[in-house]
Amino acid sequence: MPPGPWESCFWVGGLILWLSVGSSGDAPPTPQPKCADFQSANLFEGTDLKVQFLLFVPSNPSCGQLVEGSSDLQNSGFNATLGTKLIIHGFRVLGTKPSWIDTFIRTLLRATNANVIAVDWIYGSTGVYFSAVKNVIKLSLEISLFLNKLLVLGVSESSIHIIGVSLGAHVGGMVGQLFGGQLGQITGLDPAGPEYTRASVEERLDAGDALFVEAIHTDTDNLGIRIPVGHVDYFVNGGQDQPGCPTFFYAGYSYLICDHMRAVHLYISALENSCPLMAFPCASYKAFLAGRCLDCFNPFLLSCPRIGLVEQGGVKIEPLPKEVKVYLLTTSSAPYCMHHSLVEFHLKELRNKDTNIEVTFLSSNITSSSKITIPKQQRYGKGIIAHATPQCQINQVKFKFQSSNRVWKKDRTTIIGKFCTALLPVNDREKMVCLPEPVNLQASVTVSCDLKIACV
Repeated sequence: MPPGPWESCFWVGGLILWLSVGSSGDAPPTPQPKCADFQSANLFEGTDLKVQFLLFVPSNPSCGQLVEGSSDLQNSGFNATLGTKLIIHGFRVLGTKPSWIDTFIRTLLRATNANVIAVDWIYGSTGVYFSAVKNVIKLSLEISLFLNKLLVLGVSESSIHIIGVSLGAHVGGMVGQLFGGQLGQITGLDPAGPEYTRASVEERLDAGDALFVEAIHTDTDNLGIRIPVGHVDYFVNGGQDQPGCPTFFYAGYSYLICDHMRAVHLYISALENSCPLMAFPCASYKAFLAGRCLDCFNPFLLSCPRIGLVEQGGVKIEPLPKEVKVYLLTTSSAPYCMHHSLVEFHLKELRNKDTNIEVTFLSSNITSSSKITIPKQQRYGKGIIAHATPQCQINQVKFKFQSSNRVWKKDRTTIIGKFCTALLPVNDREKMVCLPEPVNLQASVTVSCDLKIACV
C-alpha cells in the first residue's frame, strides 16, 4: 500500500519504515512556552543579588516567562503598546516565594490588559534585613537597565507602573528617581519603615519619583513607614492595628506580619471588587473620626481618592498636591469596603458638661457604632460611623446617652435633641437626613428609632 498524504517512508537496512505525520491540512503544533518560577534561597545564600524578571501576559496569566534581553521580550508575547506593571516584593526572611504573588498577578491581569513583570530578587532579599537594604541600590540599577530595554522596544515611560511592597516600594522609588520622576506611577504597599523613616528623599520613596505616587499605610507603628511618601497617602484605619489582625504576640508570625501585609490584600481586593475604597483628606485620624473632614474639596476639589487602578487615584486636579494624608475605615476581611456616614446630634438645651452619646446603625443583624461627644456649652456634636451595608439598607438607629458614673445613686439625667446623618462625601448639607421627631434620652438607657433613607 503506497503512503498516503499523511505518511512518509524511509529505507533503513532494507526495511521500509512508515512515519505518520498527520493529514496534509494539519499545522504543526504550537510550542508551549516554558514556565519559570521564583527562586528559593536560604539564610546562608541570601547575600548575592540574582535577579530574575518574570513576564506574565493576559493570554497566559499563570505562566511566567523568564525575560532577560530584548530578544526574550520580543519572543515572549510582550506587547509594547500596552501598559506595563512591575511588581517588586520586599524582604523575605526565609528566602521563599511570596505567598501572595500568584494571586496578585492573576488578579492584576483580570483587572487590566497589560504586561505584568514580577521582579524576583529572593536571593538579595533573604537573611538579615539590613543586608537586603544594602542591596536596594544595586537592585534599582538592574531594574533600570531592564526598563531601558523596554523603552528601546517602544514602551513609553509614562505607561510604566511600579507596584512595590514594603522594601520593594523604596526600590521602586529609587528606580523612578533614576528616570527623573517621569515613570507613570508608583504604588507603595506599606512602604518599609526601618532604615527609611529618617532617610532623605533621595534614599526612599517620595512624590518626586513618578508622575503619580501613592502609598497605602497599614502598619505605621511597626514595619511600615510613619511619614507620607507620595502625592496621596492612605492611612487605613489610621495606618495601624488593622481589624481582624492578632493583637497579642502569642499569635506568632501572624502578629508580626498581619498589619503589614494588609496593604497587599487591600489592593488585591480593590482590583477584584466594584465597591470603592474611598478615602478623605484630613489633618489627623482623630479629626477624621470626629467628623471634621467630610468632603474632598481641599485639596482635591471634590475628587476623592480611591485605592485601585483608577487614574491618579481618581484625583482630577493639576498640579497634584504632595504628601496628602487621607483616611478610611475598613472591615476585617475582603472586600474590606465600608461606607462612611456623618452622624450629628443637636441638643435642645445647652449643658455644663460634656455629653457623650453612642450611636449604633442596625441592618440585617449587622451593627456599626460610633460615639458623639458634644462639648459643654455647645449645641451639637458629630462623628463618623462606618458601615458595611449601603446607608439605605440601614433600618434602625439606637442611642445610648452615657451616664456621668455617679457611684452613690442612679443617674436620671435626660436630654432631648435632633439626630441627622449623611453619607460621605457631604458636599451639600441639604442631603442630610434627620429623624422627624426629637429624641428623648435618659442616661444609660438605650433608645431605638426607625431610620428610613431612600436608595439612590
